[in-house]
Amino acid sequence: MESRIITPGPYRATKLWNEITKYFRAGMPLKKHRQSFKTYGNCFTASEAIDWLHHLLRNNSNFGSDVTRQQTIQLLRKFLKNHVIEDLKGRWGTEDLEDNHQLFRFPSTSPIKTIPSRQPLWKRSSLENVFKEKEHLFKMPHFSKRTPKRPGSLDGKDEQENEGTEAMDIDMESDNPGTKELAKKDIEDIWGNIALVHLQKILALPSLDEVLNPEQMNPGHIMYNMTHTSKHGVVFLQDKTDDLPHWVLSAMKCLANWPRHNDMSQPSYPGFERDVFRTVADYFLNLPEPLLTYEYYELFVNILGLLQPHLERVAIDALQLCCLLLPPPNRRKLQLLMRMIARMSQNVDMPRLHDAMGTRSLMIQTFSRCVLCCAEEVDLDELLATRLVSFLMDHHQEILQVPCYLQTAVQDHIQYLQRAHVKDPSDPTPAFYFCKQISTREFEEQKATTLQTAIVELLESIVRDKNLSMKDKKKKLKQFQKEYPEIYRSRFPTTESEARLFGDKPTIKQPMLVLKKPKFRSLRY
Repeated sequence: MESRIITPGPYRATKLWNEITKYFRAGMPLKKHRQSFKTYGNCFTASEAIDWLHHLLRNNSNFGSDVTRQQTIQLLRKFLKNHVIEDLKGRWGTEDLEDNHQLFRFPSTSPIKTIPSRQPLWKRSSLENVFKEKEHLFKMPHFSKRTPKRPGSLDGKDEQENEGTEAMDIDMESDNPGTKELAKKDIEDIWGNIALVHLQKILALPSLDEVLNPEQMNPGHIMYNMTHTSKHGVVFLQDKTDDLPHWVLSAMKCLANWPRHNDMSQPSYPGFERDVFRTVADYFLNLPEPLLTYEYYELFVNILGLLQPHLERVAIDALQLCCLLLPPPNRRKLQLLMRMIARMSQNVDMPRLHDAMGTRSLMIQTFSRCVLCCAEEVDLDELLATRLVSFLMDHHQEILQVPCYLQTAVQDHIQYLQRAHVKDPSDPTPAFYFCKQISTREFEEQKATTLQTAIVELLESIVRDKNLSMKDKKKKLKQFQKEYPEIYRSRFPTTESEARLFGDKPTIKQPMLVLKKPKFRSLRY
């Protein structure tokens, strides 16, 4: 049964639960089974259910191929607890299900979880209200000609340069004798506002209200994570008490560089690498909250809806911004953990760390819950966390690097504010400008127009790209035609117009060789 993509939006985890429940009830084969000298119809064994559901989950684009059989058993136990299935005597409400031949059946009605109709507690009219509270940052005041310091270095070579951001002010002239300053808090707000604008654009949502509580977001974390990095892009912490303990860092370095671990003071012995791995795993599994934090759970679950082949680039860009929201200690731990498990998974010299599981599967199953989980138990937590950690492992270098375009956007905005001082005194235009709030209908119309224009520009960029081979260009255009047939048809209304693009000419059969007509002499004299 073909899976349906649950797109980003509120209560996505509940929607996924209902979707899997529906597929399971509709597709699970029901047979006759004999037990204790009796024959029962329309039922199935636990092992049969595990086999079928495991295949469904692995081929469902919302979860992926990293789902294990044990996770499938856990989900079936939750099915039994929530009365999606019951045993032959109608018993349910526990998680008493094992991988055996015990018989189960479907109840007459399957409980579908209700999607809450109430709005989230942090519901606001739109993200524009967040900007309205800080609209002074989007004015054009008169600035002095003093050039402010840049908000920190990106290479992490000099911590004093980064610390200089705390003292960064921008003098602002006014009609009053005194002056106003753009303080550190104002600069942090600029980072936060611009990051949210880009995130909302990437997710293509009319508002982030359903997936992110802006009041819980700390814009200072974004600024710190962007400006306090080493040359490798890893966040460094000024307060070392928030960092990983030295013994954990040593153990992680040992595993990441295996078998080159000569700097370790401990002697090697059979099973040494398993003990080192267990040390690292115990530390991360005992953290007070997941690295992506409880408050951002709904946000990252919604990002999971973008983990599709044709949306992979969008998912990477969205995760890149979302990971900037994390507290700096969490981001640093996540960066180091992802680098370690990615190296271990690709290391052919790494000894087997588990008797029944490969290294990659072990990494995902061990650390998924310490990366993403909900403060309250959610039925699909394990599967969602597995899907996300698997994607992070494969793309951690891009996701956890500093997005340079965000830094450029912030710097351009600050420079834009600085240029306001060149205003001509004779110009009657006001010195202050504000964002204008528009209606929902106008927003939707503008969004549709902007999206349409962007898609048309994408098609034109493919057509005009001279670096693409003819084969690759035809392949991309074929994919575009499949995704956006109407736009493609408007650009190439006929097959002739498409043929002209590729320079295709009809094959003309070459004419046969025409011999020169011989001249005959007259026989007359």
